Amino acid sequence: MEFAELIKTATVEHVQLSCPGLPPVKGTLCVTSHHLLLSSQPGGHGEPGAEELWLLIRNVDAVEKSVQNLGWYQPSRTNRSQQETRVVNSLGTITLKCKDLKVLQLEIPGMEECLNIASSIEALSSVDSVMSMYPFFYRPRSMKLTDGWQLYPLQHYYQQITALTGAWRLSCVNQEFTICASYPPAVVVPAAVDDNVLKKAARFRQGGRFPVLSYYHKKNGTVMLRSSQPLIGPNKKHCQEDQLLLSACLAGRERGFIIDTRSAQAAKQARVMGGGTEPRSSYPCWRRLHRPLERGRPLQESFMKLVEACNDPSLSMDRWLSKLESSKWLAHVKGALSTACLAAQCMEREEAGVLVHGAEGTDTTLLVTALAQVILDPDCRTLTGFQGLLEREWIQAGHPFHSRCTRSAYSHARLKQEAPVFLLFLDCVRQLGRQFPLSLQFSERLLLVLFEHTYASCYGTFLCNSEKERCLCEVKEKTHSLWSWLNQPSERQDLLNPLYTHNPLVIWPSVAPQSLQLWQGLFLRWIRSSHYLEEAWAEIQCLVTGCEEVPGEHAGHAQCHSPPDAAPPRTLTETGSKG
Repeated sequence: MEFAELIKTATVEHVQLSCPGLPPVKGTLCVTSHHLLLSSQPGGHGEPGAEELWLLIRNVDAVEKSVQNLGWYQPSRTNRSQQETRVVNSLGTITLKCKDLKVLQLEIPGMEECLNIASSIEALSSVDSVMSMYPFFYRPRSMKLTDGWQLYPLQHYYQQITALTGAWRLSCVNQEFTICASYPPAVVVPAAVDDNVLKKAARFRQGGRFPVLSYYHKKNGTVMLRSSQPLIGPNKKHCQEDQLLLSACLAGRERGFIIDTRSAQAAKQARVMGGGTEPRSSYPCWRRLHRPLERGRPLQESFMKLVEACNDPSLSMDRWLSKLESSKWLAHVKGALSTACLAAQCMEREEAGVLVHGAEGTDTTLLVTALAQVILDPDCRTLTGFQGLLEREWIQAGHPFHSRCTRSAYSHARLKQEAPVFLLFLDCVRQLGRQFPLSLQFSERLLLVLFEHTYASCYGTFLCNSEKERCLCEVKEKTHSLWSWLNQPSERQDLLNPLYTHNPLVIWPSVAPQSLQLWQGLFLRWIRSSHYLEEAWAEIQCLVTGCEEVPGEHAGHAQCHSPPDAAPPRTLTETGSKG
């Protein structure tokens, strides 16, 4: 497939861009393989341009079009005998609803041009081939392809564990991805269990996701594991190797807890399809706890309802609160935080091992294990540690980013695999940062950047569904790492929380209704101006650091002027909420 085949009209003059909170900009619109480019003079008069505004087409979630101000029909001058007609003095409007929740309007002179531009954007934004996406074409001059990809290998985390105990080892049983397609080549497992046992245990777990170490709690030596559901089935099958593996994970402790992120009824129904959960008779040291968390279609619909409510300015306060509650988004936040706190309490207070799984073990399982580590471990609350956590517990652990983040909240398509599970995790971390404003080294801006790049990015970090797919697509050889860009001194400074103070304690969040708040910095960022909040945040940074001016991007609604070979193209308009 050639991109040129999808572009029906490449250039249109006198196009006007409108975005809430910004003055209109008028200029020349160009459609390229991966970007929309609006070139104009400041002031919007359409002269040859000193200003260029970019939009990554992958960021477009939905395209809506309409034609207004129809003039008259007249025969074509080229062939009047065939009575061909064209529309004169027509004006088309294209509304672009983006995956980062921004809404843009393009006013395009001419019905044919409008329809062609809309069709081109729809086709280019729907290209599903990973190898055709922009990260494979993005080549900034200031970065090398090899930078960033080896910043957070599992081996480094394993070395930290071996400094504390010899009870665990790094296994390469999945070196060729033959045991589990969604696991990385190396996993941390009990030292007392050999690879043959792991292979047989993998056949007893859905997708081959046998129990592996997720987190070692330094304070008391307890561990958190993750896996997929056991394949018990209606005949209640057993697997001695799986039982041996879980017994070895306890390392002599009297008990452990299995936190199943499905309801007891859902786990029981899964047996009909060959799944299920661990029976007490076969795992006598493990106690099962069910904490159902929504994923898939219900979570996606909750996200869509919340965004719809946020974009409706006509709602009264009572109606707005009713719609917020009916979206159930904050209920999902509460459920995730509560379950993560339960896992943390089992380790911290009960001094027991924990195994977390749902069905596949790639969504709510990772949500709980990652959140529990932020709660328990001060290292995971640093900028470097948090990036390592994401790499270890989400990217390498097999969360299917490509399937889950193909579409956002505006899309008219309804794919069954879409679900904002990672966004829910980011929202939960934001709640922790709001309740403990001194305990997280990174600011809200990092979470916003991560949200944007999971849905549309010029970096390859969140491409594909697993490490196996990334290897097949040669992502690490042919794309740049997001971590390489974020850890540049100029960018890193903008991600830090100037109020951060190291807190060695566990942070226990409140999940009371009055303690959980809508993440306004994300869901309302394009609807109401954060100018004054940005100014206040910048002043705090200056007071803390003693500087005269805060480096990096500043408050309000800035615009991205840089072409994609000089800096990462963000969007046609850009704002960053740091408060």
